[in-house]
Amino acid sequence: MTYRVAVLGLGVMGQRMLGHLALHEQFEILGGWDASADARAHAGTLHPTVDFEMPADALIRSDRTDLVYIGVPPKAHAGYALAAIEARKAVLCEKPLGVDVASSRALTERMEASGLPQAVNFAYGSSRAGDVIRDAYRSGEFGTLVGVDIRQHFAVWPRPWQASAKWLALREEGGFVREVLSHFLYLCDRVLGPARLESFDVRHPADPSLCETHASARLSAAGVPVTVASSSGGVGPDLVEITFWGTKKSHRITDWYRTEETTGGPWIETTPVVDDYRRDGAFRQLNQIIAMIEGKPHSLPDFRAALRVQELIEAMLA
Repeated sequence: MTYRVAVLGLGVMGQRMLGHLALHEQFEILGGWDASADARAHAGTLHPTVDFEMPADALIRSDRTDLVYIGVPPKAHAGYALAAIEARKAVLCEKPLGVDVASSRALTERMEASGLPQAVNFAYGSSRAGDVIRDAYRSGEFGTLVGVDIRQHFAVWPRPWQASAKWLALREEGGFVREVLSHFLYLCDRVLGPARLESFDVRHPADPSLCETHASARLSAAGVPVTVASSSGGVGPDLVEITFWGTKKSHRITDWYRTEETTGGPWIETTPVVDDYRRDGAFRQLNQIIAMIEGKPHSLPDFRAALRVQELIEAMLA
């Protein structure tokens, strides 16, 4: 069975999605759309057999479309998702689900009432690293889980490979709290269940249009304290790390996919060996999407899970 995908948004994430879809034998790129003519032209040079001029509404309504991928900036997610619901299409939406909580709550209710296959693109919904943490918690491997620490630092924000997405630097829709921290709060939600925000401190630059430079928070999930320390600016390598501390064993994820564990001694790497980590992660997600479309069990987060994360994020940024 081949599933045909309409790709909305041809920026960095849309381009990545196009590349992965083109390599997977069970997907066909039906078409793609972006408001930028330059983005459409660039996509056309990489995928010359794909139509990048059919408008988004026509792609969504097409009888040939099986899945709508929404990779536009967050404020536009709801409009495209609602159009997909009206057209009775499966949806994969980029995170965050949105930036306006009330709008996202209404969207989530509409999506749930539709009964359509739906997911939001959080990395740890289908990655090997996320499964390591989930399985360790379910099996009791941690002993008693006593805390979770999330640490992130970016020398430059947006990161150089995201520089073309100007909105990522702006407070209105962007920032690393929405863009990166959300993945790790989702992982906590997946493992421990819904979290409660207890305290937070977010710092912004003098320019009121720009996004945060520092964010710290304390949360609680299933009685486990979760601490957050995120920042940008200052030379040095970027840091992206989450550690789950247990009384018998602790696990951590660094650099998105590397896994390590300790029983009290030095950290021991446990990262599975694969040829291409990015492609492996993408194909694991695409395989879960197939299961989602076919009504089979899958591990992808739905709109309700994404809404819980958004509520935490927007409470921090308010």
